Amino acid sequence: MFKTLGSFFSLYLATLILLLGAGLFNTYMGLRLTALSVAETWVGGLIAIYYLGLVFGARVGHKLILQIGHIRAYAASAALVTITVLAQALIDNLGIWLGFRFIAGVAMVTQFIAIESWLNEQTENQSRGTVFAFYMLFSGLGTVLGQLAVAMFRNLNYEPLIFVAICCVLSLMPIALTRRLHPALQVPAPLAPRYYLARVPLSMTVLFIAGMLTGAFYGLAPVYGLQHGLSNNQVGLFLAASVAAGLLSQWPLGWLADRMSRVTLIRINAAILVLLVVPLWGWFEFPFWALVVFSACLGILQFTLYPLGAAFANDNVDPERRVGLSAILYMVYGLGACIGPLLAGVLMRTWGGDVYFMFVSACAVVLVLFIRTQRVSGTHLSEDAPTQFVPMYDSLQSSNVMAVLDPRVDIEKDISHDPIIEDPLASPADPVAPTPDPSVDPLAGQEQDDGGQGEGDAQGIDPTESFPEHPGPDQRTQ
Repeated sequence: MFKTLGSFFSLYLATLILLLGAGLFNTYMGLRLTALSVAETWVGGLIAIYYLGLVFGARVGHKLILQIGHIRAYAASAALVTITVLAQALIDNLGIWLGFRFIAGVAMVTQFIAIESWLNEQTENQSRGTVFAFYMLFSGLGTVLGQLAVAMFRNLNYEPLIFVAICCVLSLMPIALTRRLHPALQVPAPLAPRYYLARVPLSMTVLFIAGMLTGAFYGLAPVYGLQHGLSNNQVGLFLAASVAAGLLSQWPLGWLADRMSRVTLIRINAAILVLLVVPLWGWFEFPFWALVVFSACLGILQFTLYPLGAAFANDNVDPERRVGLSAILYMVYGLGACIGPLLAGVLMRTWGGDVYFMFVSACAVVLVLFIRTQRVSGTHLSEDAPTQFVPMYDSLQSSNVMAVLDPRVDIEKDISHDPIIEDPLASPADPVAPTPDPSVDPLAGQEQDDGGQGEGDAQGIDPTESFPEHPGPDQRTQ
């Protein structure tokens, strides 16, 4: 363990510093704009556009690193993030800030890709799980420290921006001074969205809702805290409790997820979340310590939806397609994180800060209604299901390269990375599409032969069945 930590310490340290600055900046944005009486819609929009940059910048980052290398791409991206942060101290225009935040999202995901692909390329398969765990630990620790760093600044003027800029530049030093060999980069996996949408529609729903909750939390939970009389320091603790609890709960939840139906666990998680936040709808006044307890419980339920949904999806996708699966899940999760803060911001602007937790309840209700065992047919159960649960803390603070750190994935055999692979659901008559292999894609040609039943059967959802086809503890299929 200590050997692994020492081998990659420079990359882990860069990750911690980078997320320390990012965590502080996201909280600072909500606090600063609320203090200036800026509408919640703008606050949500600035968070949403940042996550949009993270999602769409993933492909840009891959191309940049292929052209100029990891260290140069990381350095250029860190410089660009620093410029956008410092420029916000000089330019007081929310429209221009939107552009800055999008650019910062594109640049930061490039930094994540550089670090993660570096870890991946120089990690042996047998130690991949340990490397993944340390990377996630340092990522979570950096985010928690970012929330707590709010207490360092009595006034939310330009000083936090200077600190964030320092973090961006400081994260360059471990990368620039590392003695590790310059790595090669895996070719990014094609998305093939039709294949994954047909295989794992329920998991897509879980990931989209989880993204909405996460995006709204980072953008508008600070606004809620200020509107309910919390100081800046208390808001930082309020958020840090949620993030820390979400990180620490990954391992016990993983133990449970490997021993019971994952669809049932997701539904229980969502049902508890619905009820948990009802007291926070504005009916009662709670002391600060009680709000911190609520926040910690919220983090346990909210930040575990992503890994549960990802594990549920991996149970129903062929092993050689799982790297591509992670990319499409990242996209869906990111799109949810773009819509969540925008929608929550509009609602809070119209009906007040208490609507934030009504929004949380509404998102959880969607999961309770749609994620049901009756909708699980078991048609596409993977040969190695149930797959091992792997903690995946807050994947919007990373990139879809994280998939190859997953010890379930053998990147030497995964065909998702082959750029000549077309959409696996493409028609065999299409001259540019490869001949479908039934052993890899059991859905090939099914749309032509489904007798007009529509997409329900292709998605593994049998509208005529009330219960799964595979009874027993392995009812984790979609």
